[in-house]
Amino acid sequence: MGKTKKERALGVLRGKKEQVAAISVCQYATYELMEKTDAYWPEAHYEAEPMAKLAAGGATVIGLGAVRVPYCQTVEAEIYGAKIKDGGKTHIPSIAEHPYKIGDEPEIPEDFVNKGRIPAVLEAIRILKRDVGDKAVVMGSIVGPFSVAANLVGISALLKASLKKPDSIVPYIEAATETAIQYAEAVIEAGADALVIEDMMASLDMISPRTYRALAAPYERRVIAAVAKRVPVIVHICGKLDQVMLDIAATGTDAISVESAVDIPAARKKFDEAGVRTPIIGAVHPIKALLEGTPEDVAAAVRKSAEDGAALISPDCAVAPNTPLKQLIAMVEATTMTRFASPCI
Repeated sequence: MGKTKKERALGVLRGKKEQVAAISVCQYATYELMEKTDAYWPEAHYEAEPMAKLAAGGATVIGLGAVRVPYCQTVEAEIYGAKIKDGGKTHIPSIAEHPYKIGDEPEIPEDFVNKGRIPAVLEAIRILKRDVGDKAVVMGSIVGPFSVAANLVGISALLKASLKKPDSIVPYIEAATETAIQYAEAVIEAGADALVIEDMMASLDMISPRTYRALAAPYERRVIAAVAKRVPVIVHICGKLDQVMLDIAATGTDAISVESAVDIPAARKKFDEAGVRTPIIGAVHPIKALLEGTPEDVAAAVRKSAEDGAALISPDCAVAPNTPLKQLIAMVEATTMTRFASPCI
């Protein structure tokens, strides 16, 4: 008997050479999946049962080899005092008002993991582990320190300061790192098989390679070091990361999730030359292939990603909620038909 999707996905994350499997590192909830699972936004953003029920559909309906919660990147900032705009039934929550201005002293909330929506996320992980843990890798997702800092002071303010007065934003990144470690440890204690760190603001679409190396990578490294060897860690960063792929690998992450903007063959060549064995995950475009394409377009994207050297197949980034469910199922089916092994050794 062949290995299950979970075994193949987890094997890749543990550095083994496995047949490629399909997962979704970022959020994959769609309106059709909500109907299939009878679990809907906004409840699934705030309550453990619908949160887990919707996420479980990733395995039971779509057929992914991994499931994950939560669906947005505002959980940590809310606990710091950010005002959140509810996305209602159709969108994810977003930051309406940032809690700090640069120059303010950030205060790390006491008992962080028992506040806000974190208890619901942790309970959802326990439910997922119980209900679909035999079928899929259960992933808990946290936001990277640089991106949490952006949510605390505002994107524009953070980016300007990162160029002119980088020391002024370090206190926010430091605070975010401390709470990220607490959150990551709680996610693992709840039963997660893997940890995702989404550091979307660390994209080279937003910052320079120098800024990534100075203000994002060292803090990602600290979070990863705190949970090293307990569970595999995936770092996801959006955009064209070619100039910092080796730097991301050097954080100690067990895998790197990328968009199709990244030249995966070139990255793999650099990794081979440097003796780096970190798997790369990707890269099916969530708009061109999944939202606007055909099942044939999706299958072509899967084949290209596998041929390029992706160790696991995943959408580039978050799946648009109006994406047809058949497209995500097509991604899984195409991966099953693609007989490529991951390049891990």
